[in-house]
Amino acid sequence: MLNTEQAEQAPIETLFNPNSMEYALDPGPQCKALSERGRLVWYAPWMCWIMTRMPDIMECWKHEYLSSDFYDWEFAPPRPKEEDWNNFERALVGHSLLDDPHHHRLIRKITSPAFSRNVVDNINRRIEPDIIRLFQELGDVEEFDYIEEIAKHIPFISITRMVGIPEKYWPQIKQTVLTFTETWNPTISDERRAKAQEDSNRAIDILFEVINERRQSPNGEEDFLSALLKVEAENDNFDEWDIITLILALIGAGADTTLMAQQWSAYALLKNPDQIPLALESPEAFSNAFSEIMRWSGHSKMGFARYAPADMEVLGQQVKKGQMVLMMPHLKDHDPEHFDNPYTLDVRRKFDPDVLFGYGPRYCVGAALAKHQLYLSMGEFFKRFPNASLAEEPERNLEDHNAISFKSLRVKTGL
Repeated sequence: MLNTEQAEQAPIETLFNPNSMEYALDPGPQCKALSERGRLVWYAPWMCWIMTRMPDIMECWKHEYLSSDFYDWEFAPPRPKEEDWNNFERALVGHSLLDDPHHHRLIRKITSPAFSRNVVDNINRRIEPDIIRLFQELGDVEEFDYIEEIAKHIPFISITRMVGIPEKYWPQIKQTVLTFTETWNPTISDERRAKAQEDSNRAIDILFEVINERRQSPNGEEDFLSALLKVEAENDNFDEWDIITLILALIGAGADTTLMAQQWSAYALLKNPDQIPLALESPEAFSNAFSEIMRWSGHSKMGFARYAPADMEVLGQQVKKGQMVLMMPHLKDHDPEHFDNPYTLDVRRKFDPDVLFGYGPRYCVGAALAKHQLYLSMGEFFKRFPNASLAEEPERNLEDHNAISFKSLRVKTGL
């Protein structure tokens, strides 16, 4: 139930429409209007509440008083009974990262060796030749579409190399990487979501084959799967379903987001060539630069979905059981009260805290991998084409439910 002040104001959808071209070209004014409406705002087009302020979002991340379980959403399909679970449902319903907070923290603790510096460095070494090969296959072209020729290929390469999936399985698992985030997307049709779940069921079968092969013939590589198999051998409360759900979590976190990060990183640096040497000075410099690129881009439309586990008061509003609460940390990104000169790309800008990859117990464990993969891509791009420039201002694509993307990103190589 809305409080009296909110009820008397004009509908927020008249001020905030992330699917509009106005938002795609400059989200700042609309984000500010939403944030100024209140700490928790009812947004009727999405039938959800929107949490607008960073202190509140960080508090929610830290204490996890809202549910992360898709099946707690009021519009979710009925929670399937365990005896009827298919592979996807077994992974999602019993998902290590959607389970209760205590189990989630346990899983993060015992799997931390899988994200050690040695493992991450080895995965980066495996990914780098594939990225170099993508640019080599372009040849000495005068112009190309960065999204079509480079960006679309990197999420799949990164995920398969990171996990350690043999190339013979790549054709079978590629569709899942493309559609996995649709398996719980509340804005698409039931039929489309069911098709994505079928893709995931097939992928899980393949992952079990890969796990069995790896157990029988360890390859000696320090990839994510090898590290998780070692964790399984040393922990009785960690099994192969935990391995499956963690790999699916990596696919979910790394597919769409990697594609968006690729195109916006290339675009931001092409628009601000003076920032290129500063951003690519070192992996550490790019880590900070990437946070600034994502802030500057303002490409997010939605946020982090949570669900009320019971009727409860949240930030002064009466939230009903099952209602969605979207946390939107990006609303501040073009607000001069948060950032000086917010429309200026400054890759040395300081972030304290840096919440790009979450915060607290829900901080993304793959953040270092994601940033270094982008560092490798941007480094190879501007090494091969030091005089690259935009061929044209890219047209925004309004069809993506979650982010502002480009229909194409045409680049003049300067060769």
